Amino acid sequence: MSEFDAIFVGAGHNSLACAAHLALKGWKIAVFERSEAIGGAVRTAEYTLPGFRHDFGAMNLSLFAGSAFHRKYANELKGHGLEFAPVTDCFASAFPDGKWFGVSNDLEKTASRLAAFSAADAATWRRLVGAFPGEAEHLFRLLGSSMSARALAGTGWNLWRKKGIAGALDTARLLLSSPRAWLEENFETPHVRTTLAAWGMHLDFSPDIAGGAVFPYLESMANQSFGMVLGKGGADTIIRALAGMVTAAGGQITTGAEIAEITVSAGKATGVRLASGEIHVATRAVIAGVAPKALPGKLLPNGSGDAGFDTAMKKFRHAPGTMMIHLAMDDLPDWNAGAELRQFAYVHLAPSLDAMSRVYQQAIAGLLPDQPVLVVGQPTTVDPSRAPQGKHVLWVQVRMLPAEILGDAAGKIAPAHWDAVKDTYAERVLDIIESYAPGLRKKILGRAVLSPLDLERENPNLVGGDQICGSHHLAQNFLFRPARGFARWNTPVSNLYLTGAATWPGAGTGAGSGYMLAQQLGGN
Repeated sequence: MSEFDAIFVGAGHNSLACAAHLALKGWKIAVFERSEAIGGAVRTAEYTLPGFRHDFGAMNLSLFAGSAFHRKYANELKGHGLEFAPVTDCFASAFPDGKWFGVSNDLEKTASRLAAFSAADAATWRRLVGAFPGEAEHLFRLLGSSMSARALAGTGWNLWRKKGIAGALDTARLLLSSPRAWLEENFETPHVRTTLAAWGMHLDFSPDIAGGAVFPYLESMANQSFGMVLGKGGADTIIRALAGMVTAAGGQITTGAEIAEITVSAGKATGVRLASGEIHVATRAVIAGVAPKALPGKLLPNGSGDAGFDTAMKKFRHAPGTMMIHLAMDDLPDWNAGAELRQFAYVHLAPSLDAMSRVYQQAIAGLLPDQPVLVVGQPTTVDPSRAPQGKHVLWVQVRMLPAEILGDAAGKIAPAHWDAVKDTYAERVLDIIESYAPGLRKKILGRAVLSPLDLERENPNLVGGDQICGSHHLAQNFLFRPARGFARWNTPVSNLYLTGAATWPGAGTGAGSGYMLAQQLGGN
């Protein structure tokens, strides 16, 4: 038995950021991870062939690069090997009619592409980009603050002081709008609307869901203004750097160590019991980087002592699932719409807003979508170090999918367990990519297909293949993430805290929940 100030359940990037900050504040830290690899959904491995490095889940590290944690610890992270690969051609969409639109960090490039569709849309884009610094100040302050009355009051006061009541209401309206409402209000071209709306599908915002407009807005404006950032050699560059910070400060990270129970005495978390039977004591905090459903009746066998909290954790809503297809490639796809698409980090394949809405509803109904939304990542166009010389990797994320298959919207695949149908469904995905980039299959050297259930097997926090660890709809966001009264990473059990994507401020690589919790516990 060992004694620590804080014990972490899981070694995702939020837990590691929290652990690093506390360790540097002098806390004695232990991190226990059930897997043999740390990082949670931010991992990189040779899933296909030797020499081809594929990001398991997260690929885009822009949120981490722009995070408060990185601003404070940039030198330490760099000292432990953190290296970014900047992206100038950020994201694009290809369309069945042979057209495409993409956003690059060069405003004139993006505006020129827009003008080819609509002079009015190009003018709107310039206006939005010009206004973005003022709008971003308030949005980033909100997303980077805790859900405390003091922080919210400060954000609201600053917003009112700088924008007035009308401007503050406009910001509130953006936060409440659906992607379709905002896009149709601002842009007249379907191709432009669809390209931007695809970012909502990276979370669980199909075009008609309230609260989703802010994500296409922020991604499009941030990519235009700052570009995008990938990890040099893979997204796990942030994990290796964070782990280096933890261990250099005296912290301990143990892999292959599954925690069976968080021990509680008199309503206070006292430590953990491993599946091996080992017991470790935490004198100040137990910090669980887990999906909410893992607490009541599992890590807390007798519950938290608060029936309302336990019920909320059991009923925590997860987003639809995803499939990951990793491809080792002889070359990048030859996109019908234009060779310039080979330069983009992301190419979205989603024909229209209506198609996105239909895919989302099909997945919610338990159906395999007939034409899922595809996010085709081309990281080696930015970072050639991820593959042997002259070769490439493709990172294909398939959105949205049911965890349990009840039918097939195309009427071709009989209901079955994912293990039985994943390869067949992967062929449907490759057929779709082939329709935009003929000859793709001839360039594939190796592939790995991870179904929604495979993703959950690799990381239990990805329940049903939900890669964002919980719906971000308004009823489960902001003050309600993960539940009303518990948006500050607290639980009814004294000294027990939650961190990770299921908590505020939600999914992404920004390490916001981990760092804000660390500041709350250990000071700035």
